[in-house]
Amino acid sequence: MFEYARAICYSGYRRNQSPVDATYPSYEEIAEDLQILVNLGFKYIRMYDAVEYARRTCQVIRDKGFDLKLMLGPGIRSEINNAGCPWLKVTYSPEQLAERAKINDSRVDSLIQIANEYKDVVNAVSIGNENTPSWGENNIPVERLIGFADKLKANCSQPVTFNEGAFEWPALTELAKHLDIISVHSYPLWYGNTVEEALDVNKEWYKKICALYPDKPVLFSEVGWATSAVDFSQMKQGQPNEENQKKYYDAFWEWTDKEKIISYMFEAFDEPWKGVSDPNEAEKHWGIFDVDRKPKLLLK
Repeated sequence: MFEYARAICYSGYRRNQSPVDATYPSYEEIAEDLQILVNLGFKYIRMYDAVEYARRTCQVIRDKGFDLKLMLGPGIRSEINNAGCPWLKVTYSPEQLAERAKINDSRVDSLIQIANEYKDVVNAVSIGNENTPSWGENNIPVERLIGFADKLKANCSQPVTFNEGAFEWPALTELAKHLDIISVHSYPLWYGNTVEEALDVNKEWYKKICALYPDKPVLFSEVGWATSAVDFSQMKQGQPNEENQKKYYDAFWEWTDKEKIISYMFEAFDEPWKGVSDPNEAEKHWGIFDVDRKPKLLLK
């Protein structure tokens, strides 16, 4: 396990950029972003997809001599149809699912290539991101995830992890045997908690998952607080705003700094490409900076 330092998720897509159409930030834009994060004292960043954008980010870190280490995932997509996903109403044919599985294999191969090419930058590799929940858009059979973990262990020197929600980890005991690190996502805001309740919720989940996996290091790979929302079927009204984001992180950091719990805050910059068309939709507003790199209240 790596030593304690502050960590953050990095998806630096600017206006009119998106992973959907592979319009990625330039070398210069990445350098600008990473300089911002270095100046704030972050030492660890996390990225989701083993694409050219991730490779370019590694090159920037190496060229600029930034004191940053990267946790990188393969960006895998669903290999099973999940009728429980509330927003994705697509049923893939067996042939389409088989093709998606081939693509996933190639993405794991790309992750191995980048991890080996940039051993000085990549300090952890992940087999996936939220690929097992009942509501998931990109669900993968656990047996396949185990296969990815074993392949990464056989071909990479970095520790292997899986990034998944707190609610899912109790059912992943078999998968955990193949991992070096347990990486947890905890979102009290999505659970319907208030900012005053949030820290205790995070503490409870951390304690529970550490007890489940006493022989594995446990970290938070996503924790965050949105600053805008339009759908309050899960969040409580009045909770997603900049004032509460500041309250949340102030309390959370006081705890994790004291306990030396590595926690990747979600996230660095707002991502307007995400979610539905409404510009105030929550998925677009988890950053501590807006998309134009203007700092939010937390940093003022």
